[in-house]
Amino acid sequence: MLNRWVVPMVCALLMAAPAAAAGLVVQVTDGKGHPVPDAVVTLLPADATSATPRRRAPMVHVIDQKNLMFMPYIEVFRPGDAVVFRNSDRTRHHVYSFSPAKAFEFVLAPGQSSPPLTLDHTGVVAVGCNIHDQMAAYLVVTDAAAVARSGDDGRASFDAAATGTYEVRVWHPRLRPGRSSTTSVVVGGSVPATATIALSLLPDPRQRMDRELMQY
Repeated sequence: MLNRWVVPMVCALLMAAPAAAAGLVVQVTDGKGHPVPDAVVTLLPADATSATPRRRAPMVHVIDQKNLMFMPYIEVFRPGDAVVFRNSDRTRHHVYSFSPAKAFEFVLAPGQSSPPLTLDHTGVVAVGCNIHDQMAAYLVVTDAAAVARSGDDGRASFDAAATGTYEVRVWHPRLRPGRSSTTSVVVGGSVPATATIALSLLPDPRQRMDRELMQY
């Protein structure tokens, strides 16, 4: 016969145990089925069983300027993270943003770096260079439960996604301003759930700029 304390203790442990991580893989494509890199995919729990990951300590991200480009092109931040702009080119850069989430400007000589700039508010911060119009970067500040950026294969993976229902939201700089794509996904079982989201993208302005620069 089981000890009369065993069953209540087992039940209490099961109730206290966190939901098992089932995982989720999101495939982002364009209208022709080609993979889309640099898409920012966020998960928003739609029910109480979807566990929210612990918040990490604020981080400092470095955006480099090299070969007249911002590197990386897109970076993901949590509120409270900071960004430093570094000039690794041999020319001066005038980094700026007029975005409501964070407005700023820095003039950086070759080899200089900006002071850390804290990003307190969620939103997309579009960054440019007032000297080189072809340069662009996007700082995505989000407080979503989980966030990932798609790789060259268009895949964004969430290994720690717990069992539950999520709203999956995808943003990309080539979507029309203010637009994003959303779908609902149920995560559960021992095999990671999958979702495919097709985006209707505008032409890549970087390709146009590259062609124009090659003419000179």
